[in-house]
Amino acid sequence: MMIQTQRYDVATTFGVNARPGLEVQGFADDTHPQIPVRKPYVFRPELLRDVLAYLHDAGGDGMFLTGPTGAGKTSLINQVAARLNWPVQSVTCHGRMEIGALVGQFVLINGSTQFVHGPLSVAARDGHLLILNESDLMDPSELAGLNDILEGQPLVIAENGGEVIKPHPQFRVFATGNSAGSGDGSGLYQGVLRQNLAFMDRFRVIHVGYPDAVIEKQVVLSAVPSMPETIVEKMLHVAEEVRRLFLGSDREAGELTVTMSTRTLVRWASLSLTFKGAPNVFHYALEQALTARAEPEQREAIHRIAADVFGDYWEATP
Repeated sequence: MMIQTQRYDVATTFGVNARPGLEVQGFADDTHPQIPVRKPYVFRPELLRDVLAYLHDAGGDGMFLTGPTGAGKTSLINQVAARLNWPVQSVTCHGRMEIGALVGQFVLINGSTQFVHGPLSVAARDGHLLILNESDLMDPSELAGLNDILEGQPLVIAENGGEVIKPHPQFRVFATGNSAGSGDGSGLYQGVLRQNLAFMDRFRVIHVGYPDAVIEKQVVLSAVPSMPETIVEKMLHVAEEVRRLFLGSDREAGELTVTMSTRTLVRWASLSLTFKGAPNVFHYALEQALTARAEPEQREAIHRIAADVFGDYWEATP
């Protein structure tokens, strides 16, 4: 199936500083149901550059995005795709997932058994993006089944009478994970598995960390525009302290086992407005956003940090 392509100006499409006339290829049709929903988003130029370069020319590679939880790995790909009208097949991996679930399987439809193509087959056939979320939770022996198609080899579906799918020129594979394929040495991400070296060798790898304070402030304000900037800045300060205690140092483990991701930060701000007018609203919202799942001592420590940072604002109404 051929889809009409379209050129997009990078600066105006993504709201970043870019060389005048710099364009990227996307698609003209914005009606496909698999195009992600476009949301307000602040793109980090260095990450956007790497993703657009990969979309322009995959060169037989996949792209692996690694980084801490809630840093924006999947949302980065989805929001790029949303602006380029690029359909996405997204899968959340787990330890029991088999390659057959990605390729397709026979299902009972209206009393008859029919083969239904899976997200990998559809993406390869139609030129969509395939996103393997939490890919390092999946059995490495199963993921190794993607090696050939990552290099541009046809996908042969023996179960469907030997059907052969030649990868579409616009087919791309993204994988995300909290590790970079070498397992989790921190013990914080349960279920993460060391991945097959031959599989990882087929990926470009980029690290998606938490945004710097300037960009993260824009992210929060774009998501919760009615929140006063003064309060957002204090929330950012709390997040910075929590992350510092979570990450620890090169020599010592972190003192916290939970962290405040960008996603959690936005949730805290949003809940603070949702419960506006309630007593101790920032404390209450922070508990729902993060600390209710922390150990009691850690919960107390995080709230003490927040109270110190907020000062008189801690018991005020936003």
